[in-house]
Amino acid sequence: MDLHRIPKLKNLDSNNFFLLAGPCAIEGESMALRIAEKVVSITDKLQIPYIFKGSFKKANRSRIDSFTGIGNEKALKILQKVSETFDIPTVTDIHENEDANLAAEYVDVLQIPAFLVRQTDLVVAAAKTDRIVNLKKGQFMSPEAMQHAVKKVKDSGNDKVMITDRGTMFGYQDMIVDFRGIPTMREYATTVLDVTHSLQQPNQSSGVTGGRPDMIETISRAGVVNKVDGLFIETHFDPANAKSDGANMLDLKYLQQLLENLVAIRQTINRLK
Repeated sequence: MDLHRIPKLKNLDSNNFFLLAGPCAIEGESMALRIAEKVVSITDKLQIPYIFKGSFKKANRSRIDSFTGIGNEKALKILQKVSETFDIPTVTDIHENEDANLAAEYVDVLQIPAFLVRQTDLVVAAAKTDRIVNLKKGQFMSPEAMQHAVKKVKDSGNDKVMITDRGTMFGYQDMIVDFRGIPTMREYATTVLDVTHSLQQPNQSSGVTGGRPDMIETISRAGVVNKVDGLFIETHFDPANAKSDGANMLDLKYLQQLLENLVAIRQTINRLK
C-alpha cells in the first residue's frame, strides 16, 4: 500500500520505517495528549512517519473485572482530538461489525485484532468504510494464510490494507516471532511488526497477561534488519499503573533512544545492496 494514502502521515520521504505507537487503551484525554505530544516530538526529530495508536475499548479481556474503556464515543472523540491537535493519523481496533462505521467517523485506520482476523463479516465491514485496514495476524495463523485476509479486504473494494505480525503462540504462555514471515507477508501487503504484543506472556494463572519489555529493543532491531515496513509499539509514561497491557509496554522515557538506535540500523540497511 502506498503510505501517501494515509491522511496526515508525514516524513514519508525519509526512507525510514513508519511507527504506530501509543497506549494500549485510551484512559483519558490528558494521558492521550501527553503521550502523543512526546511521540510526535521524537518522530518529527527523527523523521519517522507516525500514526497514534489507542484502543477506544478493550473487548478481549482475561477477566470480567478487567478495564474495558471509558465509553466508546468519549474515547473516540479523544482520538479525534489527538489527530486534530497534532495533525497526525490515528488507529484503533474494532471488535464488532457495528464498530466499523462508528470508529471510521473518528480515525484513519481500523485495526482487526489477531483473534478476529478470520471473522469475514468484521473484515468486510472494516473494508467497506474505505478507511485503511490493518489486519493483525492471528497467533494461530501462518504468514501464508494472511494472503486470504488481505484478499477479503481487496475483494470488498478497498486496496488500502496492511498486515501486522504480533508473534505466534509458543506453548500456552509465551509468544515467538518467526522473522521468516516478514518477507512472505510483504508480498501480500505493507507489513508491520507489533513488537510489544509479540512479547506478551498470556494465560497467566493470575488472569493478568505478563510480558518481557526488556526484549523490546531486541525484537525491534531484528524487525528493522529484516526490512519490516513499520513497527508497532505500545508505550505509556507509567506502564506499572496503565489500565491495560502495562506488563509489556515500553516506558515512554526510553522511546527516543530506542528509535534513534533503530533509525541508525535502518540507515545502514538502506546502504546495503
